[in-house]
Amino acid sequence: AAADSPLRWEPRCRQQLRHLQDGARIAARLPPRLEGRWVSTGCEVRPGPEFLTRSYLFYANRLFKAYQFYYWDPSCRDPSYSLVIKGKLRLRQASWITRGATEADYHLHKVGIVFHSQKAMREVASWINQTSGEGCSGFLPPGRTWAPGALYELLSAKTERDCTAALGFAMHELSLVRVEKHYQPLLQPQQSGSRLVEELYLGDIHTEWVERLHYRPTGYQRPMQSAMHHVHPCPACGIIYRADEHHPPILPARAQLPMQLSGSWVSTHCEVRPAVLFLTRYFIFHGSNHTWEGHYYHYSDPLCKQPTFTIYASGHYTQGIPSSKVRGGTELAFKVTQARVTPMDQVTVMMLNSSEPGSCGLTSSWSAGVEQDITPTNGCLALGIKLPHTEYELFKTEQDAKDRSLLYIGERPTDGSSPDSPDKRPTSYQAPLIQCAGAPEEFSNYVSLKYLGQKDVNGNEALKPLSVAFLLFIALLFLRWD
Repeated sequence: AAADSPLRWEPRCRQQLRHLQDGARIAARLPPRLEGRWVSTGCEVRPGPEFLTRSYLFYANRLFKAYQFYYWDPSCRDPSYSLVIKGKLRLRQASWITRGATEADYHLHKVGIVFHSQKAMREVASWINQTSGEGCSGFLPPGRTWAPGALYELLSAKTERDCTAALGFAMHELSLVRVEKHYQPLLQPQQSGSRLVEELYLGDIHTEWVERLHYRPTGYQRPMQSAMHHVHPCPACGIIYRADEHHPPILPARAQLPMQLSGSWVSTHCEVRPAVLFLTRYFIFHGSNHTWEGHYYHYSDPLCKQPTFTIYASGHYTQGIPSSKVRGGTELAFKVTQARVTPMDQVTVMMLNSSEPGSCGLTSSWSAGVEQDITPTNGCLALGIKLPHTEYELFKTEQDAKDRSLLYIGERPTDGSSPDSPDKRPTSYQAPLIQCAGAPEEFSNYVSLKYLGQKDVNGNEALKPLSVAFLLFIALLFLRWD
């Protein structure tokens, strides 16, 4: 069967997945050290959509000063308004929900806003006047002319004024924190060694606007990087580092790439989803007949070393059309017609074997490491998979600073549901996949990737059980495969 594996012809895909399954030499300290400045590495997209860049400065005395720069466009070249946020952060205990994260409490002292055009001022003022209470109804009188550089106070702890809700603003992202360190090899021929890279993961933003103000994160958003220790090259990092509320970053112009899905794409990191899911993804798109294959490798730990189960899915997809809601994005519909599942630990085996008869493969027939087709049972109820199934998706492709192709797929709904209708189509993106191979010449047969398990005392590969089994069970209850 190995001869039919698509990975046989794609050593870069195999190498990247092996790199991720080996933990990619990542270190994460608990509790994390936050002191210093952290910056976005590019234009970020939040649900809505909102386009922004961030620059956060944490002091040794727990105080912080954060900039959020908002834009009209997905390239972050046309600023709308900037927020300057001051407060205090206190790290607490390790999170018992999201493994590898630290929980934190924060208190906001002040939030100010600077408008970068009359249009932005008029729009924000109308939001606040329409949706805020008595204390904010006169935030900006109608007809007030834009004053460049003027700072208006949205929130003050002293006066107990808070006019931020109309902007969908909350800093709940600070309630879940993780810092990762790894080393980037030096690429210049005359250099040897590596460079330290530090990444700051903060809590995810709820995909539903109305839930944002009280949602407590269990996943992460796109990481920021240390201004001192970041990946090179990073054209955006220095620009964002030097910016302030009066001088928002204007990122370099980038060519718009046509949507080229064909080929193979793989995760760049161990990814985290809300509701305690850790996974890596591997996709093959066949442009000639618009068919696709997806491999989802799930784990119980934030370094993707302890496998729990694998999902393989396949089907076909529609011709893409430009998104009218998210500039720069492409709308597609994906039909899922077949799926197979491989449980990789005893917790998952027990859960699948105790599922309702006829709802997930052959009744009581699951065993670790053995793949089973769930197409005849129309999916797997225990894993939240329904077949056949259509999802309404948002895609975009970009090139990074090293001219590698990246694929962004729409962010999953935070509530664990599926984007199974056009009105639930995502307006933001998951972590990018990197292209590891060009278009395959023909539709290849699927064979499971072999997990690189932990070694036991005899040197044999062994599957490592989840240390807190019920956490996985909770995760599986909320799972919608990605």
